[in-house]
Amino acid sequence: MDNLIYLQISSGRGPAECERVVAKVQQLLLKDATERSLSAIVIDKTNGQINGTLQSTLLQLQGENLKDFVNEWEGTIQWIGKSPYRKFHKRKNWFVSVQSFSPSKEILFDAKEVEFKTCRASGPGGQNVNKTETAVRATHIASGISVMASDTRSQHQNKKLAIERLQLKIKAWQMDEQMSNIEAQWSQHTNLKRGDAVKILTGDL
Repeated sequence: MDNLIYLQISSGRGPAECERVVAKVQQLLLKDATERSLSAIVIDKTNGQINGTLQSTLLQLQGENLKDFVNEWEGTIQWIGKSPYRKFHKRKNWFVSVQSFSPSKEILFDAKEVEFKTCRASGPGGQNVNKTETAVRATHIASGISVMASDTRSQHQNKKLAIERLQLKIKAWQMDEQMSNIEAQWSQHTNLKRGDAVKILTGDL
């Protein structure tokens, strides 16, 4: 398993008690990660109906031996405890889900996979800056992303600028793709499967 992974804790469509469990499980999970020398940070969250509750939360974990940690937490978490919000409510079992997913695989930049085309640089109103083809368009073949550089009168310098800009643009594109995957996973937080709990916890909410 990669040494970077995301964990989503969700109450699904559960009541405020389940949202309280999300907040409690987040605390326990972060504590457990720290004790195992893992880096764990909250990168996004949706607050619940009541102060101190969370509908969903998204954690980023980094470190070695993440597989064992994820295997212990991923799935349905059952919390047994009395409701702090409804004094005479008989229900004592509350469920939340923990789901993991990995970031998108990064595309390794290789200048050999870049196609270069030269053209004449043009000034304002279409005026030619010079008569030689010094502008450079660089296209990353694998992704189809392209950039143009015509800042200098040197084709060689423009080529270097194009490569630098292409690397930055590819990195930004990869981050957008990664966030899209995270948002797609986030939108599924209402699909909570009860039963077959991987952890059963007890205590006051």
